Amino acid sequence: MTSDDLRKALSKVKYPGFSRDIISFGLVKSSEVTDGTAHVQLQIQTKDPKIPQQIFQDCHALLDPIFGESGKVIIEIDVQDPPSAGAASGESTAIPGVKKIIAVGSGKGGVGKSTVSSNLAIALSQQGYKVGLLDCDLYGPSVPLMFGVENHQPHADDQDRIIPIEAHGLKLMSMGFLLSDNSPVIVRGPLANRYTQQFLQQVAWGELDILIIDLPPGTGDIQLTLVQTVSLDGAVIVTTPQEVAMIDARKAVSMFAKVNVPILGLVENMAYFECDHGERYHLFGQGGAERECERIKVPLLGRIPLVPIIGKRCDGGEPTALLSPSESKASAAFHDTAHALINHVS
Repeated sequence: MTSDDLRKALSKVKYPGFSRDIISFGLVKSSEVTDGTAHVQLQIQTKDPKIPQQIFQDCHALLDPIFGESGKVIIEIDVQDPPSAGAASGESTAIPGVKKIIAVGSGKGGVGKSTVSSNLAIALSQQGYKVGLLDCDLYGPSVPLMFGVENHQPHADDQDRIIPIEAHGLKLMSMGFLLSDNSPVIVRGPLANRYTQQFLQQVAWGELDILIIDLPPGTGDIQLTLVQTVSLDGAVIVTTPQEVAMIDARKAVSMFAKVNVPILGLVENMAYFECDHGERYHLFGQGGAERECERIKVPLLGRIPLVPIIGKRCDGGEPTALLSPSESKASAAFHDTAHALINHVS
């Protein structure tokens, strides 16, 4: 086996909890084969001792059978402390002018993550905060439609930075602003990471109290690129009550834990349907989010009802949180969730 063959073999070793391998993450600092002996040097930034241990075992499991009894495999791992994660360290964020960066994620699609992100951003804005919303869902950007600005296109300033679109008092950035309605987004991992980094570092956000980042569903490359690019103050996980959604929500919680991002809490969307007589029906089950929050020791930030007005107003570019909480129970749920979130992150 040559050194190039060794590097190709190491590309099959995944970073625990992610779809990407240790080569594409840049963890392999050197790899060479000398006199039948494989020398591999890795550098990993983590505080979780299980991660380097798992990678060490996976490397040996892959290479030991290849080199056999006559060869030898030497794996050296340099474990370093990761960059601090915003509020956990008290350090400033990596985006100038932005005080707090909060990611909103989910383990699976279809739980209303973008709806929650958009309404949370509006509720925080109406509470007096300067808020930006970054739609990092490259493959299914929905923020432009939800804010009624799907036909807008951003411009650049004199420093060649993207000027975000403004709507309903928020600053917005999304892949949807760069595409026509029917254009599919066909980008592979490295290019998706580049777009994500550009949206984070080359957008003229100005002075913001809070930047909400709407992540794509799942636990893939874009999520890891995000936590490696900026210091997050925490993450909010959106789920629905049924167990099948909870399974994926746990994966999202585990992913953020592996990269030392604190979980600020869970939001249970589509928690119940309330009829005209005031009786509540739990169409997708009851108590799942509460039990999960007790298990992982994080707060349940809010429970959002399943009501037609939420989807209708999002489709019309006027999210529900724009309504007064006194005239809409759905709006009140989003505002209560925003209150709980800002109290917890503070």
